[in-house]
Amino acid sequence: MSNFSNSSFEAGIDEAGRGSLAGPVTAAAVILPKNYSNDALNDSKKLSEKKRIELKCIIENDSIDFAVCSINPATIDKINILNSTFKAMHGALNKLTIIPDFIIVDGNKFKKFKNINHKCIVKGDSKYQNIAAASILAKTYRDLYMIKQHELFPHFGWNRNKGYGTKFHINSIFKHGLTKLHRKSFTVKKSQIKLEL
Repeated sequence: MSNFSNSSFEAGIDEAGRGSLAGPVTAAAVILPKNYSNDALNDSKKLSEKKRIELKCIIENDSIDFAVCSINPATIDKINILNSTFKAMHGALNKLTIIPDFIIVDGNKFKKFKNINHKCIVKGDSKYQNIAAASILAKTYRDLYMIKQHELFPHFGWNRNKGYGTKFHINSIFKHGLTKLHRKSFTVKKSQIKLEL
């Protein structure tokens, strides 16, 4: 199902990178044609990296409008991850050239954007195509950014873990220290090394 509402310009929103130890939180907003259908669209976490990259091009080509916004680690440390997620979502919505007349958001929390009605939908990325499309764009844009950052900071394996707290990444933090891309407010304890995250 593509749309939750009957509106012509319904934007689906999702984010990526909320729980990672390094890198930005990235949100995408996507407006798809009203009766759009693509069976391949699903929650980005359920798709292979290759499939997400393929779908990224299809979404960008088929959507009426799309936008992506990232909030950096320094801001996340300053205003916390929840507020940073809202800021990224609002940033993506602000970047759209078409003003949506309804917004659907993956998850259960959202800060009202302008005076546009919205609905939060838990597991929305597996229920609505525009949220699934937003999920794929947010993840692919963020992943590509983290792969690029890996070249500057090769010790942390960001080309593989994308900044998430894998055993290798956590071990590397204790070995090499934090970078400007690490979130200082996300404390890493020695005990976490024992966890296979």
